[in-house]
Formats: sequence, structure tokens, C-alpha cells
Amino acid sequence: MILHTDGQTIEDLRIFGKGDSSGIYDLYNHTFTRGGEVVLREMFTSPLSDKEQINRRIGIIEHFARLSTAFPFNAALFDMAEKYLLHAGEHPKNATHQPALSEKEIFNGVTAVIELIQGVKKFIESKEIAGLAAYAQEREGMLLLLEDPAFEPALKEKGKGKLPYAAVAAYDILFRARERTKIERLLGYIYYLDVYLSVAKVANDRKLVFPTALDKGQCTLKLEGVYHPGLKNPIGNTIAMNAGLNLIFLTGANMAGKSTFLRSLSTAMYVAHMGFPVAAKSMEFSVMDGIYTTINLPDNLGIGASHFYAEVLRVKKVATELNSGKSLFIIFDELFRGTNVKDAHEATVAITNAFAGKKNSLFIISSHIVEAGEELRQRPEIGFQYLPTRMNGHTPEYTYTLEQGITGDRHGMIIIRNEGILETLKNGRKRR
Repeated sequence: MILHTDGQTIEDLRIFGKGDSSGIYDLYNHTFTRGGEVVLREMFTSPLSDKEQINRRIGIIEHFARLSTAFPFNAALFDMAEKYLLHAGEHPKNATHQPALSEKEIFNGVTAVIELIQGVKKFIESKEIAGLAAYAQEREGMLLLLEDPAFEPALKEKGKGKLPYAAVAAYDILFRARERTKIERLLGYIYYLDVYLSVAKVANDRKLVFPTALDKGQCTLKLEGVYHPGLKNPIGNTIAMNAGLNLIFLTGANMAGKSTFLRSLSTAMYVAHMGFPVAAKSMEFSVMDGIYTTINLPDNLGIGASHFYAEVLRVKKVATELNSGKSLFIIFDELFRGTNVKDAHEATVAITNAFAGKKNSLFIISSHIVEAGEELRQRPEIGFQYLPTRMNGHTPEYTYTLEQGITGDRHGMIIIRNEGILETLKNGRKRR
């Protein structure tokens, strides 16, 4: 089962980098093979929505992290093997327009495949891996492939000296024609292993923690010390939600850290649904059907839509998903910022009240409209937290640490005055 999400959420969380800017994918990508990179990207594109699958993947990576298992293959072998296997082999139905392989390329490809086959056998029969219950399914799959009598000669090769021409030709027919599918399946196992081991190393290097997935529908979220994995000196925050407290109304002045916190939280939820370690001290979460965030919502110029109308369409999409009975994790940063204060106030109160009634989903709504928060206090399902600002003379300072309640902090004019904008407009430049 796959977690429902969309392009807006992928963009909000910066899952994939753009240009010189790296994404969450890049933080986890320390794979050795091109195939591993492809598998990792697929995992980031399609998070899981099944507790057993999520916890099984968590278990595999966690065990490899505990063992500090290194990737057991020479990455250069994959370049030779993949180039070799890309060519069609003996079957006309597999014919391609690619140039034929040279004798040297065929020899390199055959020897690379033999070395990989032998390497897999050695790896899965090692004491550490043979006793690793979490990896048993993958291990048995590889073992079943290697038990095929067709691979017996390759497993018996001593690896000393140059293979005779007749042996290379026989192996070439075996690998690229008769058993090509099995070789590709074996490589597929290695690509997944590459991902598991590289993510396990990231967990150790970055001191990430392994979450625990709970049953869907419980609506439980317990996160201690969550932070954004891309920050150099992060400040962690703790949050707890459940069916009785399924919505948090978040306030705070500009620059107080609301958007960063929302990205930290939603990134942890997204990555946890992949079965990956997260940037936090601990995490338990009920599996959700979908995650939708609205942090940087662009105007839809293609249909001539204003920012406010784009917000309305976004809320409508979320409402439709909720109405289908799905358990969703929803974040709205500055709900209805694209309209006047009166309409934004009324709309924020109405939509937040409606969201709070959806007991099988979790919501975080941030807003500058503190009056809306005061009006929502009557709902026991709504919790109120804020990111404070402390004034040091005329200079605002930020703790980036959640506190309970609603804040009326507004420091926009202080920042404008500190920057000397009005003085610049009046006198031409800011006086020093």
C-alpha cells in the first residue's frame, strides 16, 4: 500500500533538490550503484502506507545500522555488469540498435557477473547475515536464485587466471540469454541491499532514530526532539497528538520558525512512512493514508487564479480526500493569507473547526490571526502552541522552541524600522 501525496507536498518538503540546492533525497543518498539510486528515488516517490511493510523495512535498516555492515561489493563491478547486460544477447526478440560488445567487454561483463554471483553467495552465508531475521525474506530470495543448477559452474570458478574463450562464450549465452532474468533479479536484490546499507550508514553518521509505526486509525503521533535534517545547528521540538487532540493551532511572529518547524515535522512523517530513520530523538506514529502540506503555495497563473483562490482549491482538495474516509496528516502554513483579515479570520475559524471534527486525521494549522485562535479555544480537540519572540532592546530574538498557548507577538514594524527602510525612503539612505 502506497501513501497518498502530491506534487505540492513533494515541493514543500523539498524532497528532491533543484539546481545547486540539495533535497532530502540527497541527504539519504550514499548509494554505490546506479540501480541503488533508482530504487532510493522510487522509495522517496512512493512512501508506504502499511504498518507491517514500514516496520519490516525499519527493522532491516536498523539491524544493518547496529552491525555497521559495509557494502560487500566493488562498485566498479556494476558498471561492467550493467553495460554487459544492457545488450540483448542471443535472442532476436531482445535485439537492440546498440553497437555490439567487443570481446573485451564481453569478458569483463562475464567475469563481473561471476564475481557478483560469488559475492552474493558469500554475503548471505556469512554468520551475521544468516542470523539476521529482519533480512530473512531477501536472503531466502537470493538463496533460491543461487540454488539454480545453472549457476553451479559460476559458483565453482576459482577466480584465478583468465577464463578460456570457450568458457566465456558459454557463460555469455547463460547470462545474457538463458538466465538473464534471474541475473537481473539478483541485481535487484543487491540494489535494495545498497539502499538499506547506505541509509543505515546515514543513520549512524547523522545520529538519526528509527521510528515505530502503529496501527492505522489510532491517530497517534509522539515526536521528541524533531528537527530538520538539513540544518547545521538544529533546535529540536517535541509534539504529541491523538484522536482527542488531533489539531494544533500554531502561532508566532514572522521569522519565529513556524515554517521550519512545519517542514521538520512533515519531513519526519514522510520519511517515517518510507521506513527510514528520522531526525529526532524518538518517534511513534500511526500509519496514515496520506500526507498533504501547504507551505509554499504558488499562484496558479495558468488558470488566472489568485493566491486566495489557489488556497481555496487546495482546501477543497483536502476536504474531498477527508470526505472519502482516509486518515490524513495535513499541514497548512498561514491558512488564507491571500485575502483580507476579516475573511481570513472567518474562513480560518470555519475550516479549522471542520478539520477538528475529523477524528481519524491529524492537522497543524499555523496563523497570524491570533483572534481566530481565541475563538477556537472552546474546542477540546484543538491544542495551541506558539514559537516565541524575546525582545533584546529593539532587537527580536527567537528561541525556535515550542511553548503552550497563543502568542500575539507582532514585530514586523520593528524589523522594518531596524532595517531603516522608512529612513531610506525619506532621506535616501540609512544613517549609520
